[in-house]
Amino acid sequence: MDSGEDRGSTPLASSLRSQPGEERRLSRRSLSAEADGFTTGQIVASYGSASQQKQMGSFTYVYILQSESDPSHFYTGRTGDLRERLDRHNSGKVPHTAKWKPWRIKTYIAFSDRVQAKAFERYLKSASGRAFLKKRL
Repeated sequence: MDSGEDRGSTPLASSLRSQPGEERRLSRRSLSAEADGFTTGQIVASYGSASQQKQMGSFTYVYILQSESDPSHFYTGRTGDLRERLDRHNSGKVPHTAKWKPWRIKTYIAFSDRVQAKAFERYLKSASGRAFLKKRL
């Protein structure tokens, strides 16, 4: 029943497949930033021209924090400035999280739509959302 072709393969995978008797070599490329002449601080994600960035607007982040003093404590929140918000949590300026500081970011998701971010945060704070996080994180 083997017809010589793989079923369910993606077009990319099938285009990389070698023909019988043909040797195929893929070039190796360094993925390190230093090898490309960049330092870590110079790498910046770009989404096109400045006008496209203005049209795209800002992101709203839904984040999950884990307490470093008690790793069984998590906190879920939403913000437009993730670094500033983490600093506020770790400096004790957020009463709900001050008891378990310091915090570290376990994961975060960036949304371009504030309404979707709010709905996702609300889901994560529900019983099924907490079960989802417990299973996935």
